[in-house]
Amino acid sequence: MRALRAAWRLLRALGVGLAGWRTIAFEFPRLAPHEREQRVQDWARRMLQVLGIELRLLGTAPAHGPLLLVANHISWLDILVIHAARHCRFVSKADVKHWPLIGTLATGAGTLYIERESRRDAMRVVHHMADALRAGDILAVFPEGTTTDGRELLPFHANLIQAALSAPAPVMPVALSFVDAHSGETSFAASYIGDETLVGSLWRTLTAPPLAAIVAFGEPQPPQSRERRAWAADLRKAVGELRARR
Repeated sequence: MRALRAAWRLLRALGVGLAGWRTIAFEFPRLAPHEREQRVQDWARRMLQVLGIELRLLGTAPAHGPLLLVANHISWLDILVIHAARHCRFVSKADVKHWPLIGTLATGAGTLYIERESRRDAMRVVHHMADALRAGDILAVFPEGTTTDGRELLPFHANLIQAALSAPAPVMPVALSFVDAHSGETSFAASYIGDETLVGSLWRTLTAPPLAAIVAFGEPQPPQSRERRAWAADLRKAVGELRARR
């Protein structure tokens, strides 16, 4: 029965994904920016519902930008979960742009792409991020640079945080976690680390007991008189404290 339920959810999720593609291709060109943002958030919430994942919010989601969100990184679900909590523009690795369906959805949501192995490209993206922040956007990055199982936080890379100093714009720490929806115990079903495949992680998520995704928003930190590496360390500490509160 669990496998049948998972297969049904997967089929419905594909339908929601295709509906998102259709919206981006045919409706986005005539929508205002705020209407596009609302469509993305509504779509993300619908996708979580279809996947059987409850969204729980702690703290106050930002009402407007300019703002840079920094979050811990656990799963392929993280972007979907944050979009459901508050629309923002993500910075993602460049190869996501070419993934079937997912690339179209990510691009339509305003994603900025980066070649992670290229120092020059990192500088280019920082300039684009700073411009977006000056325009009043809300951006989001995962400064650990990779996913973990959620047990610990890796050091935060400071490169992309430079955009908040250049803009200048405040930075808000955000903590993500996945728990069993009934017991509240930490769940590793959605993890996507090491040699795990996206397909395997997706199937494990679909066949697991009901999950809840928790998004905890911290207090924005102003950029004045900051040094980016020290600021990255402060933000990592703030994210760790948010994770402990759930």
